[in-house]
Amino acid sequence: QVQLVESGGDLVQAGGSLRLSCAASGNIFRVHAMAWYRQAPGNQRDLVAEISSGGSTDYADSVKDRFIISRDNAKNMVYLQMNSLKPEDTAVYYCNAIIVPRRFGSAYQYWGQGTQVTVSS
Repeated sequence: QVQLVESGGDLVQAGGSLRLSCAASGNIFRVHAMAWYRQAPGNQRDLVAEISSGGSTDYADSVKDRFIISRDNAKNMVYLQMNSLKPEDTAVYYCNAIIVPRRFGSAYQYWGQGTQVTVSS
């Protein structure tokens, strides 16, 4: 069984910074792409940033030049460094990963439980 566990969410003032972490654990043979999504109340869940197993990254336009996604393949972890936070960044942030649990098996998409980020003005 595979689990994704996020941490690092908090209440922060506008202009501040936070670093989110997500650890993948359990039966893992290989981790492909990892990503962060966010969902504000009443909104759909949107992609924030993603990173391939080779380190290629992509960002939503709203967070470019403010957020940085990174990963540690040896630890099966992904991070999101969030700088210059704005009130509109307030949301529950979810970790997402494409993981192959067993050798020669299929890849599956997994989600974490979410961590709350609140940015006050």
